Formats: sequence, structure tokens, C-alpha cells
Amino acid sequence: MWVTDAETAVENGDRRALMAMIAESYADSRGNDKADIERIVRVWFLRNRNILLASKTDRVTIIGDTAATVLLTAGMAGTGEGILDLSADAWRFELELVSDGRDWRLIGARWGELGGELR
Repeated sequence: MWVTDAETAVENGDRRALMAMIAESYADSRGNDKADIERIVRVWFLRNRNILLASKTDRVTIIGDTAATVLLTAGMAGTGEGILDLSADAWRFELELVSDGRDWRLIGARWGELGGELR
């Protein structure tokens, strides 16, 4: 499943594998394209040497054979350079995925802090 593969890529610090899971046509309601998401991911990886994710898939909606939406809750923790350099957040994500018949790719997403609005 796309979510499991994305978690594995993040926890392994494999930015290249994660970015390969995002469609070139990615666009979201915040005005981000794939290059913007790559910059966000790069900064997060630079700030966090070790990353741990815990996610719960709340809902998966399959649309035809080639599209899906996934609503999930994720706890994300990362450690930086120092022992006490720890950050942790909880977020909700709504992911829009498309399939080319072989692979699923992320084409859009909304997210927000847990308890807040998805934007």
C-alpha cells in the first residue's frame, strides 16, 4: 500500500524513494507543486536525523480503478543533532492518489495539525 511504502521511505531517510511516489502533476490547495513538496521534505529530513512515524488509516475510498483518497492520522517524531533535540507533532492528512495500472502516485494532499482544519 502507498502509505506503508511512504512511511518506510521517510523512516529510512530515503527522500528519492519518497519523491518517486509523488506525481509530476502534483498540486494542492496551498499552491504547492512537486518541487515545493520536495523542498518541504528536504528541510524536514535535514532538521531530523532520525524520524519515527506512527499512522492510523482512518478511511480509504477507491474511485473506479485508478483513483483513491486516503484519510489518515500520523504522529511524527524526529531527533536532530543533540540528545535533547526532539520534535514531535500529530497531523491529519487527506491524500489523493492515482494509479497508472502499476503504481499509485500522490497527486494532491490537504493536511493540518490534529484537531485543526485540513488545508
